[in-house]
Formats: sequence, structure tokens, C-alpha cells
Amino acid sequence: MLIRKMLIADYDEIYALWMSCVGMGLNSLDDSKDGIAKFLERNPETCFVAIIDENIVGVIMVGTDGRRGYIYHTAVHPDFRKQGIAKALVNTALSAVERLGIGKVALIVFGRNQVGNEFWESMGFTARQDIVYRNKSIIEFVRIDT
Repeated sequence: MLIRKMLIADYDEIYALWMSCVGMGLNSLDDSKDGIAKFLERNPETCFVAIIDENIVGVIMVGTDGRRGYIYHTAVHPDFRKQGIAKALVNTALSAVERLGIGKVALIVFGRNQVGNEFWESMGFTARQDIVYRNKSIIEFVRIDT
């Protein structure tokens, strides 16, 4: 397995990977090719793909605000799970964020995504009960759930 930085040229293959994963929550604005290109422009050092036999089988995107890292859209193709790919991606991304001087990361997982929640718990991520996540869309978009 090879882990390398994510490129916008990887978009079609990554999008197909996301669509193969039950529980992913995508939308037509942020997760469009243009939306991902903007994310990669701001975060070129913290987004990675895992490759086996020249195919992308895993992905992780991490953005920062200068204080904290935020993990988005981590996925491993269902045919390649339980092989340590997600763990390797997370560790690679966390090391990249740490090199930027950031010491804390956060993420959001849908409550219904049991596999995702179990994975993040196994990686030492805890659920916070003291906050309420709020969201407001200022531009209309279409939600794409797998």
C-alpha cells in the first residue's frame, strides 16, 4: 500500500469510493469537484489517499483553521476494510497536522454510522456531550447520502 497526498486529479475515483461507503454524507456544493479543489488549495499538506494496485482504496481529508484540525470524509472501500488502511491514513494525516503545529483535531460522524463511530472510538476519539453542533446553509445545496 502507498499513501500519498491527495490531488484534484483523484476526484472522480475518490467520489466513486465515497459513494461505495454506506453512511457518507455528501452534498452538491462542498463535495463537488470545485468544492474539493478549494479545500485542497487551502489544505495541500493534510489530505491523503491510500493506493493498492494503482487504485485509490482509501481517503482522508483534514483542514485546519490554524488552531485545530478537522477531519472530513475518511473512507476505505468496503472490499479493503480491516487491513489497517484507515488507521494508516489517520496516523499519516495526524502527523501532517502536528507538523503544522496543531495539537488537536475534531470530526463529525453521523450517529447512524455505526461502523464509522466504532472506528473513531477505536482510534481514541471520544464523543463530546457538552456541545451542540449547529449548522446554517447560506447557499442552497443538495444533500447526497449513501
